[in-house]
Amino acid sequence: MTRTVQLVVVGGGIAGLAAADRAAEVLGPGEVLLLEAAGRLGGKIATERVDGYVVEGGPDCFLAAKPAGVELCRRIGLAERLRPTDAAFRRSYVKRDGRLHELPDGITGLVPSRIAPLLTTRILSPAGRARAALEPVVARRRGGPEESVAQFVTRRFGREAYDWLVEPLLSGIFAGDGDALSLSATFPQLAETEERHRSVLWSMLKGRLARRGTAKPPLGFVTLAAGLAEMVDALDQRLAPESVWLDAPVTALRTLPAGYRIEVADGREVEASSVILALPAFQAAALLEGANAALASALREIPFVSTATVSVAFAGSAVPRPLSGSGYVSPRAEGGSVVACTWTSNKFPERVPPGGVLIRFFLGRAGREEVVRATDDALRRLVRAELAAVHGITAEPLFWRIARWPQALPQYTVGHRDRLDRIGLQLSRLPGLFLAGASYRGVGIPDCIASGWQAAGAAVARAREFVA
Repeated sequence: MTRTVQLVVVGGGIAGLAAADRAAEVLGPGEVLLLEAAGRLGGKIATERVDGYVVEGGPDCFLAAKPAGVELCRRIGLAERLRPTDAAFRRSYVKRDGRLHELPDGITGLVPSRIAPLLTTRILSPAGRARAALEPVVARRRGGPEESVAQFVTRRFGREAYDWLVEPLLSGIFAGDGDALSLSATFPQLAETEERHRSVLWSMLKGRLARRGTAKPPLGFVTLAAGLAEMVDALDQRLAPESVWLDAPVTALRTLPAGYRIEVADGREVEASSVILALPAFQAAALLEGANAALASALREIPFVSTATVSVAFAGSAVPRPLSGSGYVSPRAEGGSVVACTWTSNKFPERVPPGGVLIRFFLGRAGREEVVRATDDALRRLVRAELAAVHGITAEPLFWRIARWPQALPQYTVGHRDRLDRIGLQLSRLPGLFLAGASYRGVGIPDCIASGWQAAGAAVARAREFVA
């Protein structure tokens, strides 16, 4: 028997959940069906609670300045559960030559925004500091081919500033190669700043002066008290049980005269006037090959990078040196497999029992993904070596948690916006089909939520056209 609904959402990560929740509010829970291939919802949001520790396998927080994340928490009754990072541990570090150096104040929107910290940071050599501080006198770029992030930052601040200040932060967001990532697709505000003000540093200075005496800006990064899975659980509870199919991998998407037929691996079928594919681009491409080969081809052009996280817990007595900040990043130029390390128990004290210490390592980046395929024992050896060298920790952890994320992070490489235009053109030839998720216009949780809401709004509008 084939089930019929107005909307099918394929993919139960945060984008798909946000889309299904928003659409069900308007269309009714019986008219929206969410299909998830795995046995749980949440996608890369994977929270585990172990002996009083809250361990995140995927993201552990989101940027409050992008409103969709906070707004969703308000809508689903979690606003009071939001927690900022601990203000006492806001310092972060960059690893260079095996040592940790404090990240200079004023890193805003990926790049430096203050001259004085640039002139005093020990992360850069004297020549590197002087070159970065010359940014205000660098000429504005006039036209030319699309720039990568590395090209833009090197041109304005110098290569050393890129390698040791910007690249590690970029890797922390995209796990990508800044020489390949598109500036206009990842940080378009930087290109706009240069176009309008010429100098990034002077623009930031003028902005700070203009804001003097005004209200403080929104919180930086926030999370939920018991982990980001609180958000997933709340959304799950808002959806009717019959509106969610778990362990339901979609094997085919077929066009109908007035909609689509979705086929599930276990033989079930559902027909709908609209479909939202809240999937990584390469998974969406596999389903769309028969419906629109040109669309599938454009989706496959978006590359992805595999990553992993390793979390380790200790009693405080096992940590010989105090952890005085939120963590550190390790630049590509430093070598090694560690991309970043978060001192979770400093960043979010509620996530550990009294006296506990929780540390999380991020592994894998573009061009260096082989570590993600290493055995668990190999990852443990790698992390033990990093703990001893950087933290002086030689004790055995209370527990380990390893999470692998194959093809996890989309890469907005040069040409990404052109690809999105081609994807949009082909989508217009499939009325009622919509895309959502991190593959397109933002990789963070708020970006994914916003994309789900946008797709849901378009699907609801289509449903209303049918009713009219």
